[in-house]
Formats: sequence, C-alpha cells, structure tokens
Amino acid sequence: MNAPKIITSLTNDRVKAIRALEMRKVRKETGLFVAEGASLLITARDNGFVPETLVYQSGTAESGITRGLVTHALNAGAEVLEVSEAVLGKLASKDNPQTVLGVFRQRFAEPPAAPTVNAEETWVALEEIRDPGNLGTIVRTADATGCAGVILVGTTCDPYSLDAVRATMGSIFAVPIVKMERSAFISLQRAWAGDVIGTHLTAREDFRSLYREPQLIVMGGEGPGLSSEAAASCTKLVKIPMAGKLDSLNLAVATGLMLYQIRGPQLKL
Repeated sequence: MNAPKIITSLTNDRVKAIRALEMRKVRKETGLFVAEGASLLITARDNGFVPETLVYQSGTAESGITRGLVTHALNAGAEVLEVSEAVLGKLASKDNPQTVLGVFRQRFAEPPAAPTVNAEETWVALEEIRDPGNLGTIVRTADATGCAGVILVGTTCDPYSLDAVRATMGSIFAVPIVKMERSAFISLQRAWAGDVIGTHLTAREDFRSLYREPQLIVMGGEGPGLSSEAAASCTKLVKIPMAGKLDSLNLAVATGLMLYQIRGPQLKL
C-alpha cells in the first residue's frame, strides 16, 4: 500500500492539473471530475466508485471519516495527496470549502432499450437543460424517487461540473446518466412501450393522471420548453395547474412534481 504524497506548493503540477478540472474543456478531454466533501465521497465509495486521486488537508486524517476515506483510497491503489490548507484552498470551492475532495472518472450509461425496459421503471429526459443547479437537483430527486436514470438530450450543461455535482448531494454516483443526440432520442420516444409524458403550456390534461408503464418523462429546457418534435413524439402532454399569475414553474420543481406523482405511490417511509 502506497503512502500519501505530501504537497505544500501552490505551483505543483498535480495541483495545477486538478484545478484545471474547473474547466469543461479539460473535464471533457480527461474524462475526470471533482467531488468535494466527505459526504459525497462516502456516497461514491458506497456505490463502487474509487477516486483516481484523493486530496485531503494535513491534520484531518488522524481519525474519523477522512481517515476511512484515505485508507479506502490507498487500499484501492488510488493516488492520495496530503496537502496544506493553502493548497486545498486553491483546489476547493471558495463559498463552502471542504477538507477532502476526490478526482473521479466520469461514467455515462447506455440508453435504455425502449422495447425491453422493465415495466416498473421510470426514466427522466431533459432536453437542452442549461442550469447545473437544476440538473443536479433533478438527479438528486431522481435518486430519491427510485428513478431508473436521467437522459440528457442535445446540448446541455455538464452533469460533472462542480456546481452540478454539488447540487446532486452525491446522487451523481447513484443515478445512471445517459447522453443522447436529439434524433436518437426522438426514435427512443417513438419506440417506448409505455407512456411518454411531456409537460407543455398548451396541454389540456392535468399531470395528476395515471400513466402506462414504463414511463418516460420528458422535460424541456429552461425558457424554450419542449421542442415541437419532442412534444409531438410524446403519448401524453400534461400541465401542472397553478393559481398564480406565472405560467411555468422552475424546471427542477416541475420535474420533482412529475416524479413524485408517478413514483410516489411506490415509496414507503
């Protein structure tokens, strides 16, 4: 078992490489991303993720949770870096700095095979979603409701950005994430065995309905909503009733309502 490598220099090459993962271009080129905080790293470990690199602040691994994370990473053959407070401050987010972070390899799942999807499954598709906070919150809600996976359609924000990962509260390690081009997704919609449900401003049907299994929920991006092609390929278009003067809800809130409407009866306290 290797020992942690000690780093105190802000100009160390490994420090520069990890910090560069703030940029989407670098994340795409390397296939890596950063997750901060013991809670997220524990969720990663419990879901079979091993960090490529674990970074922790000097003096925090003598006992407790961080020690367990360090031991797990070392036993798995991961690179482990013990760094000074100044170095960690350079790597961690400024608004809520953590004393431990991990560099992980991104995982993307294969699209579900529409004709053979298990009848008990519910999937969520997000078309052209742009806000990482919304995306992370939806992944977290998908996890909470036992959703089978989240499909990102077209040009979307990065699910492995720091903001998105943080918003998932660790669910990024538990929920399958699929990427699809719009044309391939439209084909998936048309081949789906159960109901394909889209939310739409012009819909006449209340979202509090019964849906054929398996369900595919299709949500449009912030602002434009569902594309006409995606809407036309849904078996049902529904609307969430509102009493106020606004005509739409936040995307993450609307998706959460849809998920709990469909998945709620299967959830137990």
